[in-house]
Amino acid sequence: MTSRPEPSFYLSFFLFTTDPRPGDPAARELLLGQVRELVAMGYGGFELPIPPSGMANPEAEVEAYRQLRQALDAEGFAAVALTTNVAATPDFDPTSADAAVRERALAYLRSRVEITAALRGTVMMGPIIYPYALRPRGSDGAELWSDALQEALPAGYARAATVLAELADHAAGLGVRLAIEPISHWETAAPNTLAELQAFLELVPNPQLGVVIDSAHETLDGAGPECFAAQVAALAAAGRLHYVQLSPPDRGRLDRSWLPWTPFLERVLPHYQGPLAIEMFNALPAFQPLLRLSRRKYWIAGVDAPSDAPSAMDVAAASLAASRQAVAAVLASL
Repeated sequence: MTSRPEPSFYLSFFLFTTDPRPGDPAARELLLGQVRELVAMGYGGFELPIPPSGMANPEAEVEAYRQLRQALDAEGFAAVALTTNVAATPDFDPTSADAAVRERALAYLRSRVEITAALRGTVMMGPIIYPYALRPRGSDGAELWSDALQEALPAGYARAATVLAELADHAAGLGVRLAIEPISHWETAAPNTLAELQAFLELVPNPQLGVVIDSAHETLDGAGPECFAAQVAALAAAGRLHYVQLSPPDRGRLDRSWLPWTPFLERVLPHYQGPLAIEMFNALPAFQPLLRLSRRKYWIAGVDAPSDAPSAMDVAAASLAASRQAVAAVLASL
Protein backbone atom coordinates (compact mmCIF):
# COMPACT_ATOMS: atom_id res chain seq x y z
CA MET A 1 0.00 0.00 0.00
CA THR A 2 1.28 3.46 -0.86
CA SER A 3 1.14 6.66 1.15
CA ARG A 4 1.86 8.84 -1.84
CA PRO A 5 -0.09 12.09 -1.93
CA GLU A 6 -2.53 12.78 -4.72
CA PRO A 7 -0.77 14.12 -7.80
CA SER A 8 -1.52 17.58 -9.07
CA PHE A 9 -4.11 17.61 -11.85
CA TYR A 10 -3.71 20.07 -14.70
CA LEU A 11 -6.28 20.94 -17.34
CA SER A 12 -5.52 21.50 -21.00
CA PHE A 13 -7.00 24.73 -22.27
CA PHE A 14 -7.93 22.93 -25.47
CA LEU A 15 -11.26 22.59 -23.67
CA PHE A 16 -11.72 26.32 -24.21
CA THR A 17 -9.45 27.57 -26.98
CA THR A 18 -6.62 26.91 -29.40
CA ASP A 19 -5.13 30.35 -28.73
CA PRO A 20 -5.01 32.16 -25.35
CA ARG A 21 -4.37 35.51 -27.17
CA PRO A 22 -2.31 36.93 -24.30
CA GLY A 23 -2.09 40.38 -25.89
CA ASP A 24 -5.87 40.77 -26.08
CA PRO A 25 -7.23 42.32 -22.85
CA ALA A 26 -10.68 40.73 -23.27
CA ALA A 27 -9.19 37.28 -23.89
CA ARG A 28 -6.92 37.69 -20.88
CA GLU A 29 -9.82 38.59 -18.62
CA LEU A 30 -11.79 35.59 -19.87
CA LEU A 31 -8.83 33.31 -19.17
CA LEU A 32 -8.32 34.74 -15.69
CA GLY A 33 -11.96 34.12 -14.88
CA GLN A 34 -11.74 30.55 -16.14
CA VAL A 35 -8.58 29.92 -14.11
CA ARG A 36 -10.28 31.29 -11.01
CA GLU A 37 -13.20 28.88 -11.38
CA LEU A 38 -10.99 25.89 -12.24
CA VAL A 39 -8.59 26.45 -9.36
CA ALA A 40 -11.58 26.53 -7.01
CA MET A 41 -12.57 23.14 -8.50
CA GLY A 42 -9.20 21.67 -7.56
CA TYR A 43 -6.99 22.06 -10.61
CA GLY A 44 -3.38 22.84 -9.72
CA GLY A 45 -2.10 23.86 -13.13
CA PHE A 46 -2.90 24.36 -16.78
CA GLU A 47 -1.56 23.36 -20.15
CA LEU A 48 -1.71 26.30 -22.53
CA PRO A 49 -1.76 25.81 -26.31
CA ILE A 50 0.78 28.10 -27.97
CA PRO A 51 -0.44 28.53 -31.55
CA PRO A 52 1.74 28.92 -34.63
CA SER A 53 2.73 32.40 -35.71
CA GLY A 54 4.49 33.98 -38.63
CA MET A 55 7.45 34.78 -36.37
CA ALA A 56 7.29 38.45 -37.39
CA ASN A 57 8.13 39.54 -33.84
CA PRO A 58 8.98 36.60 -31.55
CA GLU A 59 10.27 38.90 -28.81
CA ALA A 60 6.87 40.57 -28.59
CA GLU A 61 5.20 37.15 -28.39
CA VAL A 62 7.41 36.15 -25.49
CA GLU A 63 6.70 39.44 -23.73
CA ALA A 64 2.93 39.00 -24.14
CA TYR A 65 3.09 35.63 -22.40
CA ARG A 66 5.34 37.03 -19.70
CA GLN A 67 2.68 39.65 -19.02
CA LEU A 68 0.05 36.91 -18.89
CA ARG A 69 2.10 35.18 -16.20
CA GLN A 70 2.33 38.46 -14.31
CA ALA A 71 -1.42 38.92 -14.56
CA LEU A 72 -1.97 35.45 -13.12
CA ASP A 73 0.43 36.22 -10.28
CA ALA A 74 -1.34 39.51 -9.55
CA GLU A 75 -4.66 37.63 -9.29
CA GLY A 76 -3.20 35.39 -6.58
CA PHE A 77 -2.27 32.46 -8.85
CA ALA A 78 1.51 32.57 -8.46
CA ALA A 79 1.46 28.95 -7.27
CA VAL A 80 -0.55 27.78 -10.30
CA ALA A 81 1.72 25.81 -12.63
CA LEU A 82 1.72 26.15 -16.40
CA THR A 83 2.95 23.90 -19.19
CA THR A 84 2.74 24.53 -22.92
CA ASN A 85 1.50 22.55 -25.91
CA VAL A 86 3.42 23.24 -29.13
CA ALA A 87 3.40 21.63 -32.56
CA ALA A 88 5.77 21.71 -35.50
CA THR A 89 4.14 23.01 -38.68
CA PRO A 90 4.81 22.71 -42.42
CA ASP A 91 6.41 26.18 -42.33
CA PHE A 92 8.55 25.21 -39.34
CA ASP A 93 9.36 21.58 -40.07
CA PRO A 94 12.39 19.97 -38.37
CA THR A 95 12.21 17.03 -40.79
CA SER A 96 12.36 19.13 -43.96
CA ALA A 97 14.98 18.33 -46.62
CA ASP A 98 15.39 22.10 -47.02
CA ALA A 99 18.04 23.37 -44.60
CA ALA A 100 16.46 26.83 -44.56
CA VAL A 101 13.15 25.37 -43.37
CA ARG A 102 14.95 23.44 -40.64
CA GLU A 103 16.67 26.64 -39.51
CA ARG A 104 13.30 28.38 -39.34
CA ALA A 105 11.93 25.41 -37.39
CA LEU A 106 14.72 25.71 -34.84
CA ALA A 107 14.12 29.44 -34.42
CA TYR A 108 10.38 28.86 -34.08
CA LEU A 109 10.72 26.08 -31.50
CA ARG A 110 13.33 28.09 -29.56
CA SER A 111 10.81 30.93 -29.33
CA ARG A 112 8.25 28.49 -27.92
CA VAL A 113 10.73 27.31 -25.31
CA GLU A 114 11.26 30.96 -24.38
CA ILE A 115 7.50 31.47 -24.10
CA THR A 116 7.33 28.46 -21.79
CA ALA A 117 10.10 29.89 -19.63
CA ALA A 118 8.36 33.30 -19.58
CA LEU A 119 5.29 31.51 -18.18
CA ARG A 120 7.58 29.85 -15.58
CA GLY A 121 6.72 26.55 -17.19
CA THR A 122 9.08 23.61 -16.92
CA VAL A 123 7.58 21.40 -19.67
CA MET A 124 6.92 22.14 -23.35
CA MET A 125 5.14 19.21 -24.90
CA GLY A 126 3.63 18.27 -28.23
CA PRO A 127 4.33 16.84 -31.69
CA ILE A 128 7.60 18.63 -32.48
CA ILE A 129 9.24 16.17 -34.90
CA TYR A 130 6.97 15.73 -37.91
CA PRO A 131 4.44 18.55 -38.26
CA TYR A 132 1.04 17.79 -36.80
CA ALA A 133 -1.47 16.45 -39.36
CA LEU A 134 1.15 16.47 -42.15
CA ARG A 135 1.17 13.48 -44.49
CA PRO A 136 4.54 12.94 -46.23
CA ARG A 137 4.27 12.58 -49.98
CA GLY A 138 6.24 10.67 -52.57
CA SER A 139 7.87 11.99 -55.73
CA ASP A 140 4.52 11.65 -57.53
CA GLY A 141 2.82 13.88 -54.96
CA ALA A 142 0.71 11.07 -53.52
CA GLU A 143 0.49 10.56 -49.76
CA LEU A 144 2.70 7.81 -48.40
CA TRP A 145 1.20 4.99 -46.37
CA SER A 146 2.27 1.71 -44.78
CA ASP A 147 5.58 0.32 -46.09
CA ALA A 148 6.32 3.35 -48.28
CA LEU A 149 5.74 5.67 -45.32
CA GLN A 150 7.93 3.65 -42.97
CA GLU A 151 10.73 3.61 -45.53
CA ALA A 152 10.56 7.40 -45.89
CA LEU A 153 10.47 8.31 -42.19
CA PRO A 154 14.07 7.57 -41.08
CA ALA A 155 15.56 10.32 -43.26
CA GLY A 156 13.19 12.84 -41.71
CA TYR A 157 13.95 11.61 -38.21
CA ALA A 158 17.69 11.98 -38.85
CA ARG A 159 17.25 15.57 -40.00
CA ALA A 160 14.99 16.40 -37.07
CA ALA A 161 17.46 14.94 -34.58
CA THR A 162 19.99 17.65 -35.40
CA VAL A 163 17.37 20.37 -34.88
CA LEU A 164 16.04 18.91 -31.63
CA ALA A 165 19.52 18.33 -30.23
CA GLU A 166 20.15 22.08 -30.48
CA LEU A 167 16.69 22.80 -29.12
CA ALA A 168 17.30 20.52 -26.12
CA ASP A 169 20.50 22.38 -25.28
CA HIS A 170 18.64 25.70 -25.42
CA ALA A 171 15.78 24.33 -23.31
CA ALA A 172 18.19 23.01 -20.68
CA GLY A 173 19.60 26.50 -20.23
CA LEU A 174 16.09 27.79 -19.50
CA GLY A 175 15.03 24.92 -17.25
CA VAL A 176 12.43 23.61 -19.71
CA ARG A 177 12.02 19.92 -20.50
CA LEU A 178 10.81 18.92 -23.95
CA ALA A 179 8.19 16.17 -24.06
CA ILE A 180 7.53 14.78 -27.54
CA GLU A 181 4.05 13.39 -28.06
CA PRO A 182 3.37 10.31 -30.18
CA ILE A 183 0.12 11.07 -32.02
CA SER A 184 -2.39 8.51 -33.24
CA HIS A 185 -2.24 7.52 -36.90
CA TRP A 186 -5.76 8.92 -37.24
CA GLU A 187 -4.33 12.40 -36.73
CA THR A 188 -0.78 12.45 -38.05
CA ALA A 189 1.74 10.35 -39.95
CA ALA A 190 4.49 9.94 -37.38
CA PRO A 191 5.57 9.23 -34.77
CA ASN A 192 2.51 7.27 -33.66
CA THR A 193 3.95 5.03 -30.94
CA LEU A 194 6.23 5.06 -27.93
CA ALA A 195 8.44 2.51 -29.68
CA GLU A 196 9.00 4.95 -32.54
CA LEU A 197 9.86 7.70 -30.08
CA GLN A 198 12.24 5.49 -28.13
CA ALA A 199 14.13 4.81 -31.35
CA PHE A 200 14.21 8.54 -32.14
CA LEU A 201 15.53 9.44 -28.69
CA GLU A 202 18.57 7.29 -29.35
CA LEU A 203 19.53 9.92 -31.93
CA VAL A 204 19.42 12.70 -29.31
CA PRO A 205 21.18 11.57 -26.11
CA ASN A 206 20.29 14.69 -24.10
CA PRO A 207 17.61 13.63 -21.54
CA GLN A 208 16.20 17.16 -21.65
CA LEU A 209 14.35 15.72 -24.63
CA GLY A 210 11.82 13.11 -23.53
CA VAL A 211 8.22 12.08 -24.03
CA VAL A 212 4.67 12.76 -22.98
CA ILE A 213 2.43 9.73 -22.68
CA ASP A 214 -1.17 10.45 -23.68
CA SER A 215 -3.66 7.78 -22.66
CA ALA A 216 -5.78 8.40 -25.78
CA HIS A 217 -2.95 7.77 -28.21
CA GLU A 218 -1.62 4.83 -26.22
CA THR A 219 -5.06 3.23 -26.22
CA LEU A 220 -5.38 3.68 -29.98
CA ASP A 221 -1.83 2.96 -31.19
CA GLY A 222 0.05 1.35 -28.32
CA ALA A 223 1.47 -2.17 -28.39
CA GLY A 224 -0.53 -3.44 -25.43
CA PRO A 225 -0.30 -3.44 -21.62
CA GLU A 226 2.79 -5.59 -21.12
CA CYS A 227 4.85 -3.83 -23.76
CA PHE A 228 3.65 -0.52 -22.35
CA ALA A 229 4.88 -1.48 -18.88
CA ALA A 230 8.39 -2.11 -20.20
CA GLN A 231 8.37 1.10 -22.22
CA VAL A 232 7.31 3.24 -19.28
CA ALA A 233 9.93 1.67 -17.03
CA ALA A 234 12.67 2.21 -19.61
CA LEU A 235 11.72 5.82 -20.25
CA ALA A 236 11.57 6.59 -16.55
CA ALA A 237 14.94 4.90 -15.90
CA ALA A 238 16.48 7.03 -18.63
CA GLY A 239 15.00 10.20 -17.14
CA ARG A 240 12.90 10.80 -20.23
CA LEU A 241 9.32 10.41 -18.98
CA HIS A 242 8.52 14.10 -18.67
CA TYR A 243 4.73 14.38 -18.70
CA VAL A 244 1.49 12.37 -18.70
CA GLN A 245 -1.91 13.25 -20.11
CA LEU A 246 -5.24 11.66 -19.26
CA SER A 247 -7.43 11.82 -22.35
CA PRO A 248 -10.20 9.56 -23.67
CA PRO A 249 -9.94 7.90 -27.08
CA ASP A 250 -12.90 9.90 -28.38
CA ARG A 251 -11.21 13.15 -27.21
CA GLY A 252 -14.36 14.16 -25.32
CA ARG A 253 -15.31 14.15 -21.67
CA LEU A 254 -13.11 11.97 -19.52
CA ASP A 255 -15.79 10.85 -17.08
CA ARG A 256 -17.76 9.09 -19.84
CA SER A 257 -15.27 7.20 -21.92
CA TRP A 258 -13.70 3.81 -22.57
CA LEU A 259 -10.34 4.84 -21.15
CA PRO A 260 -8.80 1.72 -19.53
CA TRP A 261 -7.97 3.54 -16.32
CA THR A 262 -6.51 0.72 -14.27
CA PRO A 263 -4.22 -0.93 -16.88
CA PHE A 264 -2.91 2.49 -17.87
CA LEU A 265 -2.39 3.96 -14.41
CA GLU A 266 -0.98 0.77 -12.87
CA ARG A 267 1.88 0.96 -15.36
CA VAL A 268 2.47 4.70 -15.16
CA LEU A 269 2.14 5.70 -11.51
CA PRO A 270 4.94 3.48 -10.11
CA HIS A 271 7.40 5.38 -12.34
CA TYR A 272 5.93 8.86 -12.54
CA GLN A 273 5.14 11.34 -9.78
CA GLY A 274 4.57 14.48 -11.83
CA PRO A 275 1.30 16.19 -12.75
CA LEU A 276 -1.48 14.46 -14.66
CA ALA A 277 -2.93 16.70 -17.35
CA ILE A 278 -6.55 16.19 -18.30
CA GLU A 279 -6.94 16.82 -22.03
CA MET A 280 -10.34 17.13 -23.73
CA PHE A 281 -10.88 18.76 -27.09
CA ASN A 282 -13.93 20.92 -27.42
CA ALA A 283 -15.80 20.96 -30.72
CA LEU A 284 -14.07 24.11 -31.94
CA PRO A 285 -13.79 24.72 -35.69
CA ALA A 286 -10.03 24.15 -35.57
CA PHE A 287 -10.54 20.61 -34.28
CA GLN A 288 -13.55 19.44 -36.24
CA PRO A 289 -11.73 18.36 -39.43
CA LEU A 290 -8.54 17.24 -37.67
CA LEU A 291 -10.17 15.08 -35.00
CA ARG A 292 -13.35 14.27 -36.94
CA LEU A 293 -15.45 15.69 -34.12
CA SER A 294 -19.17 15.30 -34.68
CA ARG A 295 -20.57 15.80 -31.17
CA ARG A 296 -22.00 19.10 -30.01
CA LYS A 297 -19.68 21.68 -28.56
CA TYR A 298 -19.49 22.03 -24.80
CA TRP A 299 -20.67 25.60 -24.36
CA ILE A 300 -18.29 28.10 -22.83
CA ALA A 301 -19.56 30.82 -20.49
CA GLY A 302 -18.72 34.26 -21.83
CA VAL A 303 -18.34 32.87 -25.35
CA ASP A 304 -21.43 30.81 -26.16
CA ALA A 305 -25.07 30.92 -25.24
CA PRO A 306 -26.06 28.03 -22.95
CA SER A 307 -27.29 25.00 -24.87
CA ASP A 308 -28.60 21.49 -24.30
CA ALA A 309 -25.00 20.26 -24.35
CA PRO A 310 -23.06 20.28 -21.09
CA SER A 311 -20.97 23.32 -20.29
CA ALA A 312 -17.18 23.12 -20.55
CA MET A 313 -16.93 23.89 -16.84
CA ASP A 314 -19.28 21.03 -15.93
CA VAL A 315 -17.21 18.70 -18.10
CA ALA A 316 -14.03 19.91 -16.40
CA ALA A 317 -15.48 19.28 -12.94
CA ALA A 318 -16.84 15.82 -13.74
CA SER A 319 -13.62 14.76 -15.46
CA LEU A 320 -11.49 15.89 -12.53
CA ALA A 321 -13.68 13.91 -10.12
CA ALA A 322 -13.43 10.77 -12.28
CA SER A 323 -9.67 11.15 -12.60
CA ARG A 324 -9.18 11.61 -8.89
CA GLN A 325 -11.23 8.52 -8.13
CA ALA A 326 -9.34 6.36 -10.63
CA VAL A 327 -5.91 7.56 -9.51
CA ALA A 328 -6.75 7.12 -5.82
CA ALA A 329 -7.88 3.54 -6.44
CA VAL A 330 -4.64 2.62 -8.22
CA LEU A 331 -2.40 4.38 -5.69
CA ALA A 332 -4.16 2.48 -2.90
CA SER A 333 -3.32 -0.80 -4.60
CA LEU A 334 0.38 -0.15 -5.22
